[in-house]
Amino acid sequence: MAGIVLEIGSSVTKFDIGDEIYGNIQDFNAEENLKQLGTLAELIVVEESLIARKPKNLSFEEAASLPLAVQTAIEGFKTAGFKEGQSIFVVGGAGGVGTLVVQLAKHLYGASYVVATTSTPKVEFVKKLGADKVVDYTKTRYEDINEKYDFVYDTIGDSKNSFLVAKDDAPIVDITWPLTNPRAVYSSLTVSGENLEKLRPYLEGGKLKAVIDPTGPYNFGDVIEAFRYLETGRARGKVVISPFPSQHLPSSIPSESKNNVTSEMDLKKIYAS
Repeated sequence: MAGIVLEIGSSVTKFDIGDEIYGNIQDFNAEENLKQLGTLAELIVVEESLIARKPKNLSFEEAASLPLAVQTAIEGFKTAGFKEGQSIFVVGGAGGVGTLVVQLAKHLYGASYVVATTSTPKVEFVKKLGADKVVDYTKTRYEDINEKYDFVYDTIGDSKNSFLVAKDDAPIVDITWPLTNPRAVYSSLTVSGENLEKLRPYLEGGKLKAVIDPTGPYNFGDVIEAFRYLETGRARGKVVISPFPSQHLPSSIPSESKNNVTSEMDLKKIYAS
């Protein structure tokens, strides 16, 4: 989610009313039961440890598309112990996580060779994200690929087949459950506002970009339509739902209006954990 701080609890130290923030409010590693599940609301309560200040160059929709996907993507590299100079094969390069895996591999983790799969209409799109080579899975089978890679990052749960392009000792990370290959390692995510803060220079510097499916953002009144589209598996990047009346939002609120936020911008509340 992404939004504007309207209220703060007495123990909050990192944020003030009027701050533009974003994050994933669902900490699946929490010792206790989840306190929040879902963000389809104009007002929500979040824990300050899970959020970060929104990068200045991103719209609220762009920012909201990132936390879950980018933290999932990063966790996969950590799980694999990926090293600079290694090659990577990304299964599902045009998806919500895959688009970020390709960018991270190329621009942050220093991969020597980035290859990703996608369907015919999205080949050029994935190339523009930074892939050195794109494999059209509608035309090429894993069995037909001669090269072997240092790391196979499977974002769609096809590790029962994609393992064929991995070197003998290469890690295979799968972000879906249950795993379809005993050789694959499951990777989830660690939710942290601090992790998002570390990405700020890459986002504001343009090395890492949010990718929103061109059919959206969807309005609150079109939530069912958005989920139906998501279930087709044809999404390019992330599907975003926004309560704002316009798809083209300013990246920030003028300072003189921060203390008088209109109802259209009244998105989120923050309280201390």
